Amino acid sequence: MALSEEPAAGAAEDPAEDRAEDAAEDAALACGAALESFGESGETRELLGSLPAVLGDRAAREGALERFRVIMDRYQEQPHLLDPHLEWMLNLLLKFVQDKTSPADLIHLAFKFLYIITKVRGYKTFLRLFPHEVADVQPVLDMFTNQSPKDHETWETRYMLLLWLSVTCLIPFDFSRLDGNLHNQPGQERVPTMDRILQIAESYLVVSDKARDAAAVLVSKFVTRPDVKQKKMAGFLDWSLCTLARSSFQTIEGVIAMDGTLQALAQIFKHGKRDDCLPYAATVLQCLDGCRLPDSNQTLLRKLGVKLVQRLGLTFLKPRVAKWRYQRGCRSLAASLQLCVQSPREPRMQAETPDSDGEDDVPEEVESVIEQLLVGLKDKDTIVRWSAAKGIGRMAGRLPKELADDVAGSVLDCFSFQETDSAWHGGCLALAELGRRGLLLPSRLSDVVTVILKALTYEEKRGACSVGSNVRDAACYVCWAFARAYEPQELKPFVAAISSTLVIAAVFDRDVNCRRAASAAFQENVGRQGTFPHGIDILTTADYFAVGNRSNCFLVISMFIAGFPEYTQPMIDHLVTMKINHWDGAIRELSAKALRNLAQRAPEHSARQVFPRLLSMTQSPDLHTRHGAVLACAEVAHSLYTLAVQRGRPVSDFLDEKTVQGLKQIHQQLYDRQLYRGLGGELMRQAVCILIENLSLSKMPFRGDAVIDGWQWLINDTLRNLHIVSSHSRQRIKEAAVSALAALCSAYHAREPGEADPAAQEELVKQYLAELQSPEEMTRCGCALALGALPAFILKGRLRQVLAGLRAVTHISPEDVSFAESRRDALKAIARICQTVGVRAGGTPDEAVCRENVSQIYCTMLDCLNDYTTDSRGDVGAWVREAAMTSLMDLTLLLGRDEPELIEAPVCRRVMCCLAQQASEKIDRFRAHAARVFLALLHWDGPAIPHVPHRQELERLFPRSTVASVNWGAPSQAFPRVAQLLGLPAYRYHVLLGLAVSVGGLTESTVRYSTQGLFEYMKGIQNDPWALKDFSGTLLQVFEDNLLNDRVSVPLLKTLDQMLANRCFDIFTTEENHPFCVKLLALCKEEIKKSKDVQKLRSSIAVFCGLVQFPGDVRKKVLLQLFLLLCHPFPVIRKHTASEVYEMVLTYDVVAMDVLDEVMAVLSGTACCKSTEARPTSDSKVTSLKRTVKGGDAELPVVRAQRNRLCDLLGVPRPQLVPKPGVR
Repeated sequence: MALSEEPAAGAAEDPAEDRAEDAAEDAALACGAALESFGESGETRELLGSLPAVLGDRAAREGALERFRVIMDRYQEQPHLLDPHLEWMLNLLLKFVQDKTSPADLIHLAFKFLYIITKVRGYKTFLRLFPHEVADVQPVLDMFTNQSPKDHETWETRYMLLLWLSVTCLIPFDFSRLDGNLHNQPGQERVPTMDRILQIAESYLVVSDKARDAAAVLVSKFVTRPDVKQKKMAGFLDWSLCTLARSSFQTIEGVIAMDGTLQALAQIFKHGKRDDCLPYAATVLQCLDGCRLPDSNQTLLRKLGVKLVQRLGLTFLKPRVAKWRYQRGCRSLAASLQLCVQSPREPRMQAETPDSDGEDDVPEEVESVIEQLLVGLKDKDTIVRWSAAKGIGRMAGRLPKELADDVAGSVLDCFSFQETDSAWHGGCLALAELGRRGLLLPSRLSDVVTVILKALTYEEKRGACSVGSNVRDAACYVCWAFARAYEPQELKPFVAAISSTLVIAAVFDRDVNCRRAASAAFQENVGRQGTFPHGIDILTTADYFAVGNRSNCFLVISMFIAGFPEYTQPMIDHLVTMKINHWDGAIRELSAKALRNLAQRAPEHSARQVFPRLLSMTQSPDLHTRHGAVLACAEVAHSLYTLAVQRGRPVSDFLDEKTVQGLKQIHQQLYDRQLYRGLGGELMRQAVCILIENLSLSKMPFRGDAVIDGWQWLINDTLRNLHIVSSHSRQRIKEAAVSALAALCSAYHAREPGEADPAAQEELVKQYLAELQSPEEMTRCGCALALGALPAFILKGRLRQVLAGLRAVTHISPEDVSFAESRRDALKAIARICQTVGVRAGGTPDEAVCRENVSQIYCTMLDCLNDYTTDSRGDVGAWVREAAMTSLMDLTLLLGRDEPELIEAPVCRRVMCCLAQQASEKIDRFRAHAARVFLALLHWDGPAIPHVPHRQELERLFPRSTVASVNWGAPSQAFPRVAQLLGLPAYRYHVLLGLAVSVGGLTESTVRYSTQGLFEYMKGIQNDPWALKDFSGTLLQVFEDNLLNDRVSVPLLKTLDQMLANRCFDIFTTEENHPFCVKLLALCKEEIKKSKDVQKLRSSIAVFCGLVQFPGDVRKKVLLQLFLLLCHPFPVIRKHTASEVYEMVLTYDVVAMDVLDEVMAVLSGTACCKSTEARPTSDSKVTSLKRTVKGGDAELPVVRAQRNRLCDLLGVPRPQLVPKPGVR
């Protein structure tokens, strides 16, 4: 008698099927392999051999385990690469396990490594490498005596032992022959081996760790042995059914017990012989029905229930190959293509010979099994549905033709719109299984293809989203399976429908996984069937990677595919039917743009068929349908107008009078139904503004019509009420309204070409200028952009008035200090107006940018570069500065192209210097933008911008060839380059101002690289007295200009502290009372005068301590300031001053040697620091002074006494307490 690991002949599963699936899986993995071999073989051998050495060191042991896990994880997707190495790894680890002298911890560690290998390669492959001789049974059993199922640290040991025991159960000898004499000594009876194994299996089937899975494998191997099944199978099945009966899936213990038991039963009925299992199948099925597993909320239990049910069903039916199934005959792709070229093939089917087993041989339990599997197809979890689908396929393969056809009909019943998306998904999986097994006969294809085409576009709206992506993905799998299963002749009647629907899914599906699945299914059909129209051309464009980008699919790929007439109309109809009313606004917008493109391919169809449908949809009660339809009408109308112009035909050829009237009535119908109000009104306002823009660009014959006034009202009302629009929609609605206004004015507010209607001009300009003073910021934004969008003929004669109104918006007043967005949009409007009206040096300021107003425009923009407004949102002034930089670039390039003489030298100098300052500041995004603008002006391709300071030096520092690759947003790349501008006198002030803010900032990377850039420059000039004098003068000027400006002064104090600490001004210390330190001291005193800003005071203390290095009377003045701060009202300032003064005395030689000991004693106290040679730690500086400076106001007299003692020792006049004036 020989036992093998494979299922016995007559088992409920055909092993060839599993082997074929495994081989296909391995082949697929090999094709996508990134690795070629097990490259860590040497390291792994060394690692496994070092286990005894690392056992005693927990850190080393964990490190070795983690390293091995990392190595193995690399091969999760290519586990077959490990196969040549599995045996030596196993033997190396089992050597430790089988060694009697190995400590228990080493055995557990070896099993942990074995588990990691098993996890990667899978236990089925790894299992047969275990030693499985007769002599191995007893040692493995004995190892279980030392195992505790409750020890959660060693579960890998129990898992691997159970797997090892399962392979030793395959020895071809009766277990009773291993027992010998069970009664060796009186009163001591040994348990039979068979009983011991069964006890171990049963005990581990109900544990909570992964050993439960291995126990199920052990049971399937052990109970199905010929010698065991006679004695133990009935008893084990009885135990299993009792366990299921008394367990409840509502408790965790019950779930664990049921999980293990169901796994064991499923494995037994899979691997056991049918004749052995058949007597028990009905009983097990009855017990399973009583467990009510479909009601459980445990996904795994429901999956195991479905798996067991299908195994029971396969046991009821005799294993056979259905003679009636459809067979394609040739599955090789290369052979298929070759035969297609040579000659068409006839479909092959098994001969209709009478079945020896009729319907009467089908047990009645099969009906219950099929019913449960059909219920499983509708389960809420995918793994349950997938298991049920495979069960349906396996069962149908053993049923007679008529019954299998009934099963297919029942599966088709899942495709009802009364069913959930889960039923549709399960139905698709089942159809794919039936199709690839040849169990769906060609006679069923008409019904099947109909539902699959519906499934390819299935989508159910649920609240604010939808479900159905899994259904569409599964439907693509069905199409993929059918391509491999059927001859081209069978699918030929359905080629047009399937190909167009797959193309639609590949291009227009919302989800990327569905688009890629459809692309793969289309590719499979092109290769296998060879009948899809233009298949190769489409595949080269709509491949796996191309369909990953949704916009590319909708706007580019769709246009290419629509070039083939077979696909054009289905694509257009799908967009109108399914996508224009989609719940996702982005899809609706993309669909409208796609329709605009596709209308070029099928103008007649779009005009005659599509437009009437779209116009009727604009009155739909559904918001999404209405919104999408209005967008589509706008895009298609403009597309058809453009096409008519290109072909030299009148627009009426495409847009008849009825259509034009329908377009004109859209706004009034929406207005009458009050559909511009509420949240839905936001969408409709945006859509109608886009409609207005496109109809205006299309020059619809509406001049003088009342609809123009309605459109103008909508635009004005939208801009006026932007503040009540939700924040996430505000920007898009604002942009749509402004674009609509520009198009409307150009088309309908001109009396003659280039001449405005005076009444409309007066009304528009007056209204928008008045709204610029609105208390609502968003109203100002909208009206500012509206003025910027006005065409030149509207602005003619009103330019000075408009620019003055916009300039007033850019000014900061106490009432609107936080209106940064309105200032930003006003700047954008000014720049756009300049582009619109153009430049004429000798023109009038009411008509163009000219010599009279250009300096004022520049002044407005440059002033906005000083907007550093902050509020709860952060540095909102940065938005204004960014817009100012862009506007300066646009204006300067415009002048440089048309009238370069209008660019004055002082203005150009100020522009470049301000840009350099912005390019050296701390916010990455705006620093990068400033650098790009600076370089755009420097390296402009047109005539060189005149009067750029130090142009030659700038071109040498920033050559065109290298700056293009610099990431100016990265501090490490930007600051070293920007700091070089300090060597150019024209830029030094502004760059130093920006760098001071960055060096004294908070962001670590910004501080580090800006400091490096600054000090790199200082290193080059610190020995040059004249250069250092110029630099220090600029530095003091920056300080003086920004006194009491905390945005600059606080980081500047930090910058000065670092420069003094790094002795950047050592050359000045040779001169007493150097003007630099004298002025710096005066500025610092002025900065902190009456200040209560702790951060500023702490920074100034550090600067004062650095100034002590300068000799002369200034040193005593600095010490006096420090001693004043020793008695500051804030304890934290007193403490910080004491600490800094202590470090100052140790750092600088400012105290005479004869008084040094006493000064140190006062500062540090003799109790805590006996020697002045060793500097105490910060914790040990609990000095006689510091013990008191930490106290409150009550300690101030003591602090003053010690402070005065220090004054006497250092020769500094004692500060005099000035009494406060009495209160009358």
